Amino acid sequence: MNRSQPVGWAAHREAVQTLQQSYAAIPPGDTVRLAKKTSNLFRPRAEVGHGLDVSGLNGVIAVDPQARTAEVQGMCTYEDLVDATLPHGLMPLVVPQLRTITLGGAVTGLGIEATSFRHGLPHESVLELDILTGTGEVLTARPDGEHAQLFAAFPNSLGSLGYATRLRIELMPIAAGVRTTNLRFDRIDDLLEVVGTVMDTGEHEGRHVDVMDGVVFRPGESYLVLGTFSDDAEPGSDYTGQDIYYRSLRSKATDRLRAYDYLWRWDTDWFWCSSAFGAQIPAVRRLWPRRYRRSDVYHRIVRWENRYGVAARVGRWRGELDRERVVQDVELPLERTGDFLQWFAQEVPMAPLWLCPLRLRDREWPLYPMHAGQQYVNVGFWGTVPIEPGRRDGDVNRLIEDKVFELGGHKSLYSDAYYDRETFDRLYGGPAYRAAKDRYDPDHRLTDLYDKVVGRR
Repeated sequence: MNRSQPVGWAAHREAVQTLQQSYAAIPPGDTVRLAKKTSNLFRPRAEVGHGLDVSGLNGVIAVDPQARTAEVQGMCTYEDLVDATLPHGLMPLVVPQLRTITLGGAVTGLGIEATSFRHGLPHESVLELDILTGTGEVLTARPDGEHAQLFAAFPNSLGSLGYATRLRIELMPIAAGVRTTNLRFDRIDDLLEVVGTVMDTGEHEGRHVDVMDGVVFRPGESYLVLGTFSDDAEPGSDYTGQDIYYRSLRSKATDRLRAYDYLWRWDTDWFWCSSAFGAQIPAVRRLWPRRYRRSDVYHRIVRWENRYGVAARVGRWRGELDRERVVQDVELPLERTGDFLQWFAQEVPMAPLWLCPLRLRDREWPLYPMHAGQQYVNVGFWGTVPIEPGRRDGDVNRLIEDKVFELGGHKSLYSDAYYDRETFDRLYGGPAYRAAKDRYDPDHRLTDLYDKVVGRR
């Protein structure tokens, strides 16, 4: 099937019926989970016995170019969503970096990208959505009306309040290409000053800015990438072959990519994490089929290692220290981001780091209580660090959590978390969550948010 072709409403209604039938088949008292084999989470996932059948909910239902909206099924990947919208010269307001992130996953688990300094987070462009709740009902939630409480609490609930079956989202125009300027900075404070100016004005030195993100290679070397949508027909750079996108920032003051290639510029090498598999070694890269240079392939390798621990056993055999996984995205107020990066460089031996400025659009969300109108910077870091003598696995992640909390920031919950329940409730809207949970999942058929994210520890 051509995933750029909408599946249509009849197929969608049939898929929802199949989903509800699979819910009804789960024995009373059993926990309800998705029957889904793949995930972009970095937490261990429980094995699914009887699960919800979402196999028919992975497409775009319809695109309305005039209204600039799309009706999208919850399990549709952004790769398929972009394939359906780009032919109309449109894109979702925020397209997370990895192809196989699903729209439902980005809304219930948060997402971010280089348009976020203008358009916030993916859930902010949702106009309404249908949610299968813990009672087995499919309810339509909107910003106001009968289920406004569910609409507000759904972002960052990570499936603990229900699963999105359909989302109506805003779209925006995108040109044929993106022209970027890669600005180098020796001082991170200088970079952050430019970030603040662009967020205030939408421009840099008189030029409109549509997209903005950056990379810190080391304390004295960082880059801010400012991009503008462009309709010119010149050929663009290709980072799906031998060239590697993040390395290009060091050698190119300007660049141009096709719109499609820009949206997936980070996916080919999973930012820079493909180096862990040898995929950035030229000889290996030439032999590694291009179709397998994708984040979901690397993620499967990681899951395989997590299950069997082959690399860890080899490391111990060589006398190397065990390693702690440090895979996190954190949001800091712009004015405290420099403090965090300075602390991180001293305490956590890991680089590069990704920077992605953001600002909520016009309202606040109870389960991820950032302040509307305030400027933030997302800092992403993904790798491992040695577990030094006297430390235990998880200690570095705990230090990061404490520092982010101290600086008034927030941490995304797709990976390891160590908060006690009282702190977790304070940071992630505990009272609002429990009120929504009691109303929409009164029998607690769906896993509690804290238990899902932290409770196993």
